[in-house]
Amino acid sequence: MAAGKDSSWDDIKNEGINLEKIPIEEVLTQLRCTREGLTSEEGQTRLEIFGPNKLEEKKESKVLKFLGFMWNPLSWVMELAAIMAIALANGGGRPPDWQDFVGITVLLVINSTISFIEENNAGNAAAALMAGLAPKTKLLRDGKWNEQEAAILVPGDIISIKLGDIIPADGRLLDGDPLKVDQSALTGESLPVTKNPGQEVYSGSTCKQGEIEAVVIATGVHTFFGKAAHLVDSTNQEGHFQKVLTAIGNFCICSIGIGMIIEIVVMYPIQHRAYRDGIDNLLVLLIGGIPIAMPTVLSVTMAIGSHRLSQQGAITKRMTAIEEMAGMDVLCSDKTGTLTLNKLTVDKSMVEVFVKDLDKDQLLVNAARASRVENQDAIDACIVGMLGDPREAREGITEVHFFPFNPVDKRTAITYIDANGNWHRVSKGAPEQIIELCNLREDAKKRAHDIIDKFADRGLRSLAVGRQTVSEKDKNSPGEPWQFLGLLPLFDPPRHDSAETIRRALDLGVNVKMITGDQLAIGKETGRRLGMGTNMYPSSALLGQEKDESISSLPVDELIEMADGFAGVFPEHKYEIVKRLQDMKHICGMTGDGVNDAPALKRADIGIAVADATDAARKPSSRE
Repeated sequence: MAAGKDSSWDDIKNEGINLEKIPIEEVLTQLRCTREGLTSEEGQTRLEIFGPNKLEEKKESKVLKFLGFMWNPLSWVMELAAIMAIALANGGGRPPDWQDFVGITVLLVINSTISFIEENNAGNAAAALMAGLAPKTKLLRDGKWNEQEAAILVPGDIISIKLGDIIPADGRLLDGDPLKVDQSALTGESLPVTKNPGQEVYSGSTCKQGEIEAVVIATGVHTFFGKAAHLVDSTNQEGHFQKVLTAIGNFCICSIGIGMIIEIVVMYPIQHRAYRDGIDNLLVLLIGGIPIAMPTVLSVTMAIGSHRLSQQGAITKRMTAIEEMAGMDVLCSDKTGTLTLNKLTVDKSMVEVFVKDLDKDQLLVNAARASRVENQDAIDACIVGMLGDPREAREGITEVHFFPFNPVDKRTAITYIDANGNWHRVSKGAPEQIIELCNLREDAKKRAHDIIDKFADRGLRSLAVGRQTVSEKDKNSPGEPWQFLGLLPLFDPPRHDSAETIRRALDLGVNVKMITGDQLAIGKETGRRLGMGTNMYPSSALLGQEKDESISSLPVDELIEMADGFAGVFPEHKYEIVKRLQDMKHICGMTGDGVNDAPALKRADIGIAVADATDAARKPSSRE
């Protein structure tokens, strides 16, 4: 059977075989590859089947795009009037009305020019998404490792992923140590996630720690990243403002048509006028019955509004969004990086100290001593950042040995000498590991677990800190028993202006909904802190899989309308929520900052990209 017509490849391309869930050895079997990689010939054959690992840009003629702005009901009436001004007048034995013809034509060109410039400035959303893909990757072909263009990757290729790499395609991890991957721009998760061997990694995410090999399972438009791009490109609905203009145009056409029929009947069959005598009347009715200057006046008015917004730091990419924003009644918002900073911090008000002679600031200093910002670890950077001066972490001590984080021990540790020459160790990490290290008594262990559960219920991540005195002056000394110092709650703090913005939106009658890829508990805690409500549900509720009896019988549309938000959602969920709200006749806005927000930003009546948003979010949005 010819490779290009192999039905099994069609199953993989059309996702008839789920390569994300099956065991890794079965993945290799389905992809007909080994851990030694493909040959160049196999790679070329598969490239013809699956296509290059990149997103196709839609190229359209600038001329046709410009002329397209003259193809709408208002323009049709104006074009008909221009034709009648010269053609029918000449047929009636009088000179053509060139003044009317030129005036109408100039207005048509002005309207089209303004719209063309406005749309052209929005740019191509798919191009911005494509820019997030890695241009190069380390690839195993013909038994040799080489750096190659990411565009040649095909399912079955073996690639190497290391610290700092942008993952070039969807893949499954092979044997090795776990990776820490930042996929917040794709999924909305606020923390880097740990990916163990056998798990899937997404194209466009960034490796923050570790090094491992992976087998490619999807490329180009078939990746998680590519599906978001496809949703953006396939979305091209008519805006609310354009619908209003179309309705006005249709009304004008119908009114003028009825008026002209009545006029013709009265002038010719009843009054028996000469042909040439009625032309002027028909032209007056046709030209006077349409608001020829209305599109130009509206465009100029909105351009002035756009200029005023730019003076306040808001850049408007689509001027019609100004009018649409005035009528917005629902605003959907991403959480990570939009309502929040996408930057971990410690909530000092909830810090729990377990040692009497220690305060919260001293606990933070001990945690900072067991941290290193040069590791590029988000938690280490967060802890050190809580100090007034980062140098406090090493002030007055001499570092002897630093034990970095690893997925097995799940903690970091430092051995140091204080100003008096005494040796100490401090360790911070997963609470269970530190509790076990300190061998806590049952009552203290119960207290620790109660606090951890309380943090978890509020969507806060717990970090424990322990300390030990080293009796012998030796970094390998077992030392004295460890002492459990306390627990730190970590969370992604809201932006400084988020709560005030939401309050003002609610006061104006705009219903604000949070749509996040993060966990439900984290979404509820953020909603609680911002005053936007905690009536939130997991993404499974959108599919009718929610077990909660209070909402299981509700139609999905009604659930979306009443909810304060949804958690654990993917780009297609965000897109669907916005679409359903629009179908219920809401004028819907969407605000976000990442790749996972791009489809919903493009679909919404008003797409708003926040400061520091990725290019993928900026391009399809109408405002920044």
